[in-house]
Amino acid sequence: MKLYIIRHGETVWNTQGRLQGKADIELNENGIRLAKITGEGMRDISFDLVISSPLKRAVETAKLVCEGKEVPLLTDERIQEITFGEWEGLCCRGDNYQIPSPNFPDFFKDPFSYVPPEGGESIRQVLERTKDFYEELISVPEYQDKTILIAAHGCSSRALLYHMIEGEHSFWLDHVPANCSVTIVDIKEGKCTIEELDKVYYDAGDIVDFYGTGMR
Repeated sequence: MKLYIIRHGETVWNTQGRLQGKADIELNENGIRLAKITGEGMRDISFDLVISSPLKRAVETAKLVCEGKEVPLLTDERIQEITFGEWEGLCCRGDNYQIPSPNFPDFFKDPFSYVPPEGGESIRQVLERTKDFYEELISVPEYQDKTILIAAHGCSSRALLYHMIEGEHSFWLDHVPANCSVTIVDIKEGKCTIEELDKVYYDAGDIVDFYGTGMR
């Protein structure tokens, strides 16, 4: 099984540094552009299946990457983005910073200590649902020789990778994945090999640290 795990393209809320979470925000013009460039870069890859978060920005990205190809697309809520509850839509960077809790920086710096707001999820909760998704995925016999595109989000894609990488490692792997970055994973007999981490098919100069994490 070969997995191509892609983070969705850019949105207006990304550019504004606003927490998206479960909010169903569409791609902006640049997000569409990046997804199309990524699709062109992956044009020679024959995907057997696409599994996407049900949120628009992920589904749109998947469809643009696979434009011109007849690939079945499934959606799965287990790989949608972490829910930020009452913080969704708030700005988390710069002069417009709106997050009311001093704990929020832990989301990036010490994610397992992050305390979510009312209605939000913890990192462990996201890990739980993505683990359920991953274990089901690798247990399906007909998927074992397939090439699958998984369209997800910054946090949910890192949660998915957390289950694939052996040994001690940080949750974020030292940085938040860029919009439309692609991680390629080969899985054979339950053994995962990360072939490429966060590959971008567009000019690397277009990568932006929208949330001021300092990790990119």
